[in-house]
Amino acid sequence: MTQLIQQPAPETATPSKSRGRSHSLRFAVIALLVLVVAGGFAIARRFSESHALAKETEKLAVPTVAVTKPSAEPSDERLMLPAQLQAYTQSAIYARTNGYLVRWTKDIGSQVKKGELLAEIDTPEVDQELSQAKATRQQIAAQLQLAKSSAERWTNLRKTDSVSQQEADQQTSAYTQAQANLAAADANVRRLQQLESFKHIYAPFSGVITRRNVDTGALITAGSTGQRELFDIAQVDPLRVYVNVPQSDAPSIKRGMSAYVQLQEYPGQKFTGQVVRTADAIDPGTRTLLTEIDVPNKGDRLLPGAYAQVSFAVPLQATRITVPVSTLLFRAEGPRVAVVGPDGKVHLKPVTIGRDFGTKLEILSGLNSDEQIVMNPADSLEDGQQVNVKAGGETHS
Repeated sequence: MTQLIQQPAPETATPSKSRGRSHSLRFAVIALLVLVVAGGFAIARRFSESHALAKETEKLAVPTVAVTKPSAEPSDERLMLPAQLQAYTQSAIYARTNGYLVRWTKDIGSQVKKGELLAEIDTPEVDQELSQAKATRQQIAAQLQLAKSSAERWTNLRKTDSVSQQEADQQTSAYTQAQANLAAADANVRRLQQLESFKHIYAPFSGVITRRNVDTGALITAGSTGQRELFDIAQVDPLRVYVNVPQSDAPSIKRGMSAYVQLQEYPGQKFTGQVVRTADAIDPGTRTLLTEIDVPNKGDRLLPGAYAQVSFAVPLQATRITVPVSTLLFRAEGPRVAVVGPDGKVHLKPVTIGRDFGTKLEILSGLNSDEQIVMNPADSLEDGQQVNVKAGGETHS
């Protein structure tokens, strides 16, 4: 007997299961969106941080500098320059003859008049030579008298044809030669007399003895080659003062204008002098005009060789500016100043330096008073380099 096996009917999705699957799919989509958004935020943040780091690195690569502006000198300031006092005339006195020093009559600090005796030299060799020269002259003088009488006698004999013309000419020539020998002997005597006169050392001009290098008994050798001078003498009234005037002030310096000399030894005192001459040419090495001032020195209060300050009775006509010493860059091409332009870039400007005031330097050319200059510039600073100006770092010197 055959049994019929009944197959189970296929399962159909129930509404509760369909809703569960829909919720799971929605949750997966939302989770995926959250992950995508979170990843985007992470990428954006990393990009932002990288960009900020790049900007910060770029900003740090540009150096930050402090700047200042040059300061202008007061318009009522008078030109004052360093100078050195010098004797109006100074000479080293050497011996003109050989011998031994017998005595000296003047020492350092002695006031002497022109022609006054300074020292005496014993010259025994020269004395003997002079005595010999005088004796030789006497011999030649006697020979001259004999030659003269002989020439006159032979001339008279020639008139009677007692002697030949040649013999008469020989006697006349002997007389002429004797005259020449006497002239040479006279010249030699005068030379030795002058040489002997040099045993007395006299002052060539009025002044003061500033140095004595010999003492009694010292061996004296004539000439100045390899020998020390016997004395140094200087005329100290008036004194010469030489000043190097900057090129910018050269047109203001005139002959005859007044100048004042000041020394630390005499605070508050001024010694009046006068410009007597200038070089009339600018020294290409220093760009200055050499100027000479004569200063009366009654009472010898001023000493040659002393350091002094000279001021001219002329106000400054050119606008001058000064900058701190720390702003200078010394390059192979010459001194430079780093100026920050409106574009924030550095421009290295060549400048001409004038007077040195210690912490400041006078700038004669190459810089304007309204420019911003870099304080303590680095040696690596280059022309055209971009810089940042330090906030609140601008100072006025």
